[in-house]
Amino acid sequence: MSLRLYDTSTRTVREFEPLKPGRVGLYVCGATPQAAPHIGHLRSGVIYDQLVRWLIRSGYEVTFVRNVTDIDDKILAVAADTGRQWFAVAEGNQRIFNRGYDALGCLPPTIEPRATGHVPEMIVLMRRLVERGHAYNVGDDVYFDVKSWADRYGSLSNQKLENMRSAGDTPNEDLKHDPRDFALWKGAKPGEPTWETPWGPGRPGWHLECSAMATKYLGDTFDIHGGGVDLIFPHHENEIAQAQAAGDGFARYWMHNGLLTIDREKMSKSIGNVVYLDDLLQQVRPVEARYFLVAAHYRSTIDYTPGAIEDAATAYRRIEGFLVRAAEVLGEVKVSADLPPAFVAAMDDDLGVPQALAVLHETVRTGNTALASGDNEAAREAAAEARAMAGVLGLDPFEWTSAADDLRPVVDALVHVALEQRQAARARKDWAAADAVRDGLAAAGIVVEDTPQGPRYDIRRG
Repeated sequence: MSLRLYDTSTRTVREFEPLKPGRVGLYVCGATPQAAPHIGHLRSGVIYDQLVRWLIRSGYEVTFVRNVTDIDDKILAVAADTGRQWFAVAEGNQRIFNRGYDALGCLPPTIEPRATGHVPEMIVLMRRLVERGHAYNVGDDVYFDVKSWADRYGSLSNQKLENMRSAGDTPNEDLKHDPRDFALWKGAKPGEPTWETPWGPGRPGWHLECSAMATKYLGDTFDIHGGGVDLIFPHHENEIAQAQAAGDGFARYWMHNGLLTIDREKMSKSIGNVVYLDDLLQQVRPVEARYFLVAAHYRSTIDYTPGAIEDAATAYRRIEGFLVRAAEVLGEVKVSADLPPAFVAAMDDDLGVPQALAVLHETVRTGNTALASGDNEAAREAAAEARAMAGVLGLDPFEWTSAADDLRPVVDALVHVALEQRQAARARKDWAAADAVRDGLAAAGIVVEDTPQGPRYDIRRG
């Protein structure tokens, strides 16, 4: 079975056929960095990283474009409220986004373009729309004429034009030909940054930038456009309208990830239930946070609760524990060149990560049984397959390092001394002394496990 993806535009799961054999162009709406990212933003980063990893594993060369909206009403509002420069707000928060992506093991995009660096492309796109009769200017503002595209507008979000409300994206609503028309360009206002255009100075509207940047780097027609379900309307609907009204084919597949809730409520600063990555990393390691964010199907809503986080961490530790034990018993375990057919089938079925993880965990159970029985050949095979699957999901424990790992040799030496003392106490049947050593290690976060190959330890996480 080849890769199939759910396409929002057709509301069906479609076989994926790239525009160019062996190559994939992917555009994902990135951050509008008016504030630091919460874990819902980072879920999107992990999901599209998972898509990129699977496309690469499937043999595709991927051009991955993830934009940054570094000029926006919200950024300007934060700058005004805090007395900071608008570009300092955007750049400072974008750096936090990128640190979050890095912490969660996301591969970097091929390019991460900024909106402010692509005004010339936006001017060209607006000119094409004006010349085709799909856009008009009122003073320094430029608007897309929704009625000129009425037979297609609303197709992505499955809405009818007559049921839509005003775009509400400018204080000059009364100057529009129709209240549902949306701003391509916003005329200059006192204290705001501006760029010169044939229609006057101003700054980009939110939707214009993505159409301009996507086609600049991926061509007039490209394979996949992704983002959160909250972007379907109006953002992605407007992107399609702009691009196709100008004569571009634009995206051939539309992917949208589900959102993240907190105890089944939408995250909101007004409610005070926003969870940031640093909050999450106080409970679990980055790799365990990644497991939580990727484990549910990408189109589903996931709910953040302390129990859900701990369940995810426990599940990951089963994978990690087996692979670490296998390496201790068998030596270095190489990554299998092949993946189990059931794993491949799950991933090819609209990125079925939950089913793929089930295959991985079954392999871990098989491997643990083989280790316990001394069947090293079967254990090695299971470990090689488990590493391959974990690697595809960005969860291979041997690919994750941290500052704590640099101290592991020192910890190993100290714990080894304590375990020798414990073994000596057990040999002379001084069970109280042996238990005291074990309890002391446990109090320090060192978990000791007695195995047929002798005692082993791990550091308690979370």
